[in-house]
Amino acid sequence: MPRDFVDRLHWFVLLASVAGLAGLFALTGVRSGEATPSAGLGKTLERQIAYQARSALLQQLYGPVEALRAQGKPEQALLELDALARAYPGEAHGHILKGEILHGMGALEEATASYVAGIRLNGDYVDRKSPLTRRPAIQQLVEEGLASLGPKAADHPDNASFAAALKNLRYLQSRLAGGCE
Repeated sequence: MPRDFVDRLHWFVLLASVAGLAGLFALTGVRSGEATPSAGLGKTLERQIAYQARSALLQQLYGPVEALRAQGKPEQALLELDALARAYPGEAHGHILKGEILHGMGALEEATASYVAGIRLNGDYVDRKSPLTRRPAIQQLVEEGLASLGPKAADHPDNASFAAALKNLRYLQSRLAGGCE
């Protein structure tokens, strides 16, 4: 029990803190073991705001690359992407854009490797419900790649390049099917 003034002061501060928390909980309607009805709405709203903020940032960062791509300058877009990759090394969107550009140029092996790198960083690009999804483009790449690289890899089993490309295609195929890392 309290022995001197300092002990009494500590007990008073502790009791005042507990009473203040109880009053705060009473005012906000939070009770022990009871979730508030707006808690789910708050998380959904937070998630949507985060996606919108991310989309706005990606548009700002990668807008010049998209503009170069739309102008039919894929080589310059790839150079811009390389500069952005150095500035933002852990950003998956650059890899996904690089995969799209390389796929458009007909470089299936390189496009596949780029898509795989991007999806390993952020799986939202294969998620049907994500606003970042690139599922149709990835599906098209997998279908084209398996049709063209599959027979080549079978004809040349000792070629490590074909084997790596086929492995990447199988990884993308499994992620599209709902598989995880």
